Amino acid sequence: MSFHRIYPVTLLTLSLFACGSENINSSEINNDPVSLVSVGKKLFFDENLSSEGNQSCASCHDPAAGFADPDVSARQPVSEGSVAGRFGKRNAPTAAYAKFIPEFGLSSVPVVETASRYQGGQFLDGRRSNLTEQAKDPFLNPNEMNNLDAADVVSKVSQASYANEFKKVFGSDAFSQTETAYQNIAIAIAAFEESDEVSPLSSKFDAVFAGLASFTESEHRGMMLFRNKAKCANCHSMNMPPRGSLFSDFQYFNIGTPVNPDNPTAEIDLGLAENPNIDPVDVESEKGKFRTPTLRNIANTAPYMHNGGFNTLREVIIHYDRTVADYLEDPDFVAAITPEKIPEVTQNLAKELKTPLGLSEQDMIDLENFMNTLSDGYR
Repeated sequence: MSFHRIYPVTLLTLSLFACGSENINSSEINNDPVSLVSVGKKLFFDENLSSEGNQSCASCHDPAAGFADPDVSARQPVSEGSVAGRFGKRNAPTAAYAKFIPEFGLSSVPVVETASRYQGGQFLDGRRSNLTEQAKDPFLNPNEMNNLDAADVVSKVSQASYANEFKKVFGSDAFSQTETAYQNIAIAIAAFEESDEVSPLSSKFDAVFAGLASFTESEHRGMMLFRNKAKCANCHSMNMPPRGSLFSDFQYFNIGTPVNPDNPTAEIDLGLAENPNIDPVDVESEKGKFRTPTLRNIANTAPYMHNGGFNTLREVIIHYDRTVADYLEDPDFVAAITPEKIPEVTQNLAKELKTPLGLSEQDMIDLENFMNTLSDGYR
């Protein structure tokens, strides 16, 4: 993994069109009061599309929580499904800016050290290539919306208050073929997720680089630390110019996240190794690796990591600053003294984390202050 990869704006621009095979032009669609995006939004917020009528896409991807789950914490790190007592396996990632994630495939950069051969894809393990395919899964997952099958979902949409709007977009016979209707439901949800409402680029960070605001001294120091001493930008890439930065290289790494004993699934998560689309010969070398998430809205999307093990940004910073380095330096010592810090998957750990960062208390404050500027809705 290179310590100074900077991805050009062109990659992010192109990746917008890689997220869905339909390549929908949301800006044109939005000119119509009834549009693919407006129908997709209603689908996204409709709790009736779950088995118990109590869960929508927005339940785990709430705009008020940076399109993540507002009801989780490190002590309750994964989302409860429509059926009480059933929980997902992973901390729900933000749906914001997911439209920029390239389709799952082989990495576009040279693979060195412990980096993965793969990049991109939806879900934290990239198992679905684009947003349309991703949108289909939660409806049928028994730990999420728990519908019987695609026909069950299509039937519910056909009886929804916006059914005629769905037919206006997809035709009068929109519900006549279950497979086609289900695909179109997913296409509409993906169109909403690709809209500017979900990815508005409206943070203080964006305002600063548009010349409309200024960083405080602490925020500016934090940005410089982020790009240099703290090495955050090695994986949470910043573009040049910064406007439009997604703070992700879309690559996969095992960054030594420790087990979260409060995760009710209580099982080791092998990450990318569980993706059925990788070459079987890569399974061992990809265990424990997860896609680098965007840091946009990071202050609003706690808890952090795939298992929700950290409640605060400070805990995350300390993890990168010292914890993984301690383990890589002397695994037996860490296991004996602080067993709670043992990585969930101890193989394939990112060797780039072996050197402690040496951050001071003020450095950590400055880093937090900078990351707080990445929240949308700045005025």
